[in-house]
Amino acid sequence: MARRPALFIAAWALAAGLGALASVHLSALLSTSLAVPASSSQAANAVLTRDFGENVEGTYTVVLGTSGRISERAAVEAMRRGVTAAARAVPTAHASAPQEASGVVYANVGSRLGLDRAASYVPALRRALGRAGLGRAYVTGTPALQYDMSGYLATDLRVGEAVAVAAALLLLVAALGRSVAVAVPFAVALATTGVTLGIVYVLAHLWLMVLYIPNLVELIGLGLAVDYSLLIVHRYRQELAGKAVTDAVAATMATAGRTVVVSGLAVASGLAFLALVPVPFIQSLAVAGLLVPLVSVAAALTLQPALLAVLGRRALAGAGPGRLPPGTAPTGTGRPGGWERWATLVVRHPGRALAAGLVVAVALAAPATALRLTPASVTAIPASMPAARGLQLLRSRVGPGVATPMEVVVDSGGPGLALTPAMDAATNRLANELLARSDVFVVAIGDKGQYVAGHGRYRRTVVVARDDFGGAASQALARDTLSRLVPQARFPPGARVYVGGPPAQGEQFLAAVYGVFPRVVALVAAVAFVLLARATRSLLLPLMALALDAVSVACAYGAIVLVFRYGAGARLLHLYHVGQVEGWVPVFLFALLFGLSMDYEVFFVSAMREAWDAGATNRAAVVQGLARTGRVVTVAALVMVGALAGMFGGRVAGLQELGTGLALGVLLDATLVRGLLMPSLMSLAGRWNWWLPGAAARLLRVEASPRSVRRGEASTEAAGAGSTSRR
Repeated sequence: MARRPALFIAAWALAAGLGALASVHLSALLSTSLAVPASSSQAANAVLTRDFGENVEGTYTVVLGTSGRISERAAVEAMRRGVTAAARAVPTAHASAPQEASGVVYANVGSRLGLDRAASYVPALRRALGRAGLGRAYVTGTPALQYDMSGYLATDLRVGEAVAVAAALLLLVAALGRSVAVAVPFAVALATTGVTLGIVYVLAHLWLMVLYIPNLVELIGLGLAVDYSLLIVHRYRQELAGKAVTDAVAATMATAGRTVVVSGLAVASGLAFLALVPVPFIQSLAVAGLLVPLVSVAAALTLQPALLAVLGRRALAGAGPGRLPPGTAPTGTGRPGGWERWATLVVRHPGRALAAGLVVAVALAAPATALRLTPASVTAIPASMPAARGLQLLRSRVGPGVATPMEVVVDSGGPGLALTPAMDAATNRLANELLARSDVFVVAIGDKGQYVAGHGRYRRTVVVARDDFGGAASQALARDTLSRLVPQARFPPGARVYVGGPPAQGEQFLAAVYGVFPRVVALVAAVAFVLLARATRSLLLPLMALALDAVSVACAYGAIVLVFRYGAGARLLHLYHVGQVEGWVPVFLFALLFGLSMDYEVFFVSAMREAWDAGATNRAAVVQGLARTGRVVTVAALVMVGALAGMFGGRVAGLQELGTGLALGVLLDATLVRGLLMPSLMSLAGRWNWWLPGAAARLLRVEASPRSVRRGEASTEAAGAGSTSRR
C-alpha cells in the first residue's frame, strides 16, 4: 500500500464519493418505528391495517383550534368536508368523523401505509388541507412527527459537524503541531463516514433503518476514525527516526496498526450482539454502529498507509520536541512529562488512589438507580415543529393520550362471531373495567362501523389514556390490560385478543429489548474477555478491564439521570429536563461505551506490555505505558467528546441523552478510570498482571510472554516506579 498509494487513495475516494451521493437520498428510507415482531401489538396492527384500513403507524391526526371565531357546528362541518377532501392526497387513506372539545376540532386520517411511506405524504396532505380551506390546521401523529423530525435532524447534523470538525482540528493541532499531518485523520474520517453511509443506503432498501442513523454514523464515525488515525500518525512519527518512509509505514502498521485492529474489534463486539435483540429498531442501530468501527479499521489498514507514504517525512514538520512521544519530556531534558509524573504518584500510593477513585465513581454512578425508561417521548421534541404544535394543542385542550390511543382487537375466529351476545358481554366487561381506572380517559366501543370489520370477525375497543404515550402510567395500563384485564373479561373460547396501539407497542418494545439485554451483556463480556486476553496476553488484565468498563457505563448512566431527570446543568446546556430516558439509549450507550472503554484499555496496556516485555518492572511498565500513551489517548478522547457535542447540542431528546452519556462516559473513562483506577489496580496486582499459563496461551493461540514471571521478580518493584530493570 505504501508502494502503490495512488491506487488505494483513488479507490477510497471513489467509494466515499458514491456513499456521499447516496446519503443525500437516505432520510426518505429511514423510520422511527418501534414495531416488535411476533408481539401482541404487531398482531393487532396487522388486523387494523388489513381489515380496518388503519395502520397505527400510518395514521395522521388533523387538529384545528376554533378560538371562538366560528361555531362548534360550523367548525366540525368544515373539518369534515376539508379532511374528507384532503385524504384523497394519500393512497388508501380515509377520514374519520371529526370530534370537538374545548375549542379544538380534530379528526384522524387513517391509511394502510407503513410509517416511512406515510411520512413521505405529509407535505401532500398539508397542501391538500390548505386547498380545502384548512390552512390553519395542524397535521400531527407519528408520520408527521417523523417527517418534521427528519428536517431538524439534518439541520442539527450540519451544526454538529461544524462543531465536531472545529474541535477535532484544534485538538489535532495541539497534539501534532501545525503540520500537514493534521489532514490525514480528517481524510480517513471523511472516507469512513462516506463509505459507511453508502452501505447504510443499500441496507435501508432491505430492512428497517432508524432515522437517527446518519447523525450517529457521521459524528461517532468522525470521532472514531480520527482516534485511530491519530494513534497511527503518532506512531509513524516515532518510526521515522532512522528509517526509510516505506519501512516506517510498515513498522507503524505492525505495531499501531495491530492495536487499531484489536481496538476496532473490541468496539465492534460490543455492538454486534445488539443484533440479537428481536426488535428492528435496535437491530438497525446495531448494524449501523457495527459498520462504523469495521469501516474505520478498514480505512486505517488500507487508506492510512497510503496517505502516510504520500505524506512522507513532512509528517515531522511542525512537530515540537515535546510531541514525540506525547506526554513525555523532550529528550535529554531529564524532566518527566505530566503523565509520567502523575503515573509515578499513583503507583507510589496505589491504595489511596484506588480509594479516592472509587469514591468519585460511586458518587457519579449512584443516580443511575433512579433511571426510568420510556419507549419514546412525545413531550421532549422541538416545540417549533408543526406536528409538535398540533400535538401540544391537542394535549392541552383535550388530553395527553388522545393522539396515541390503545387498541384492543379481538379475532373471534369466524365471520359474524364478533357480534354474538357472549362477545358483547365480554366487550362490555372489559370496557367497564377500563373505565373504572383513574388512568383511563375514554373507552370507545360499538357493534358497527369503525368498530367491527372482516364481515363481523374482528372487533376493536379504543382506549384513550390520561397519561402521555410512553409515560409510566400508560405503560402500566398497557401491561395490565394484556396480562389481567383481558383474561378477566372472559372472551368466548377460540377468540384471540391482541392489545396494540402506541402505548402497548411502546411497552412491548421495552419488554422485548430488556428481556434479552442481560444475555447480550453476558455475551459481550465473554467475547471482550477473549479479545483482551489475546491482546494483553494476560488473564487478570481482561477481568480488570471488564470491571472498569462496568464502572464507566455506570457513571454514564448516572450522568444521564443527573442531567436529564434532575436537571443538573440542563438549562445551561439547553438540554431537555425529562423524567424518563428513551429506552434505546441505555442499550446502545452500553454497547458503544463498553467498546470504547476497551479501546482505550488496549491503547494503554499495549504500551505497558511492550515495556514489561522489554524488562521493566511492573510499576515501571505502568508508568512508561501511561507516559507514552496518556496524552494521545486523552486527545483521542477529547476528539470523541467534541464529535459527540454535535449530538447533545441538537434538539432531539434521544440523541441528546446518548451524546451526553457517551461524552461524559468517554471523558471519565480516559481520565478517572484509565488515569487513576487502572494504574492503581495494576500497581497493587504486581507481576500477576502479566500472568498467562501455558495452557491458556495455547487455548488463546498466542505466544507466551518472552519474559517469564519468577517468584523473586516482585522484589524489583521497590526499586522505583520510574526505573527499568533489564534481564
